Amino acid sequence: MRWQRKMPGHDVRLSSEAVAPMRAELPRVAERVVDAVIEEVPSYADAFDSEMAATIRNAVQLALSGFLTLAGGRRGADTPRAPAVEGSYQLGRGEARSGRSTDALLSAFRIGARVAWREMSGTAVEHGVDGIALVEFADLVFAYIDELSAAAVAGHTDELATSGRVRQRLLERMGRHLLAGASPEVVHEAAQRAEWEPPSTLTAVIVPESQVRPVLSSLPAATVVLPEAPDLTEGVLLLVPDVHDAARAAVLRAVEGRGAVVGPARAWLAARGSYQRALRARLAGLGPDTEQHLPRLVLDADADALVDLRARALAPLADVRPSTAEKLTETLRAWVLHQGRRDEMAEALFVHPQTVRYRLQRLRELYGDALEDPDTVLALTLALA
Repeated sequence: MRWQRKMPGHDVRLSSEAVAPMRAELPRVAERVVDAVIEEVPSYADAFDSEMAATIRNAVQLALSGFLTLAGGRRGADTPRAPAVEGSYQLGRGEARSGRSTDALLSAFRIGARVAWREMSGTAVEHGVDGIALVEFADLVFAYIDELSAAAVAGHTDELATSGRVRQRLLERMGRHLLAGASPEVVHEAAQRAEWEPPSTLTAVIVPESQVRPVLSSLPAATVVLPEAPDLTEGVLLLVPDVHDAARAAVLRAVEGRGAVVGPARAWLAARGSYQRALRARLAGLGPDTEQHLPRLVLDADADALVDLRARALAPLADVRPSTAEKLTETLRAWVLHQGRRDEMAEALFVHPQTVRYRLQRLRELYGDALEDPDTVLALTLALA
């Protein structure tokens, strides 16, 4: 048995003359209990038309039978309770699978206790149970029901935890397929197994492990959590559904100040691209919004190529004294950024426009007609960005 709480010992011991007629009435009492639950708990209105009906009726009769065995047995007897407690535990698990809450479950137990007490106490009085014994009998009824209620709640909680873990594993498997670039057929099948409705887009969000819970509280419930993602040595990857366009702002607010990085929104089957960009931004120390760092991400995509490009673009300055080469490089950068506007260049460089004019003449001597070539201008723009 998975769960059983020790119920305090009791002093109730009904005579066999009282217990026998109560046991004979069990089927009728059980039906009364079931009818009352159906009438008073709305979420059970259709439960007894389902495959759960037999389980619930059997649980009621088992509980009542166990109680009568306990009431008519020796002091502190535990054995008669074990099947009823286990039955309540399994009932709780079944109710969780049916989608009913513990509120509905506990209401059913309270109603069952009231109806059972009313029916059985009447029979007890008819068969000579005195007032003192009847009070002790009532205490035993409600202590017993309290134990069964607790067992049912434990079963309900365990079922939700188990099903949650299973679904999380299935979602993680689907996420791994997405990041690995698996075929759409494989990913769709994984999503169906996880009972996850594919969104229009997914956005990759990398969050420090300590910040996952507060961030998740502000994100859609269908967000996929991946504690382990390829090349992610620290942090947790979240794949957030349908936060593209204007909805992106809500995600950025949720991660503000939490050391997170938010990739671009991508069609859900292309979520791998969002993750790769977020990962590159994180490695480069950029964030939280990768959309604000696109030029830097483009330039850093191939670091070796950028070094080679810079060397080739600045090759005409190779034989110039280092101090002069530095000033001319700054001037080239200003020339590119301000599209050759001399006054704006002078202001940016904190020099006189005449100095800018002199430096540009020197650059034209070194570069020649290449400064008029669009390809050279593009190379300088990238190299000096």
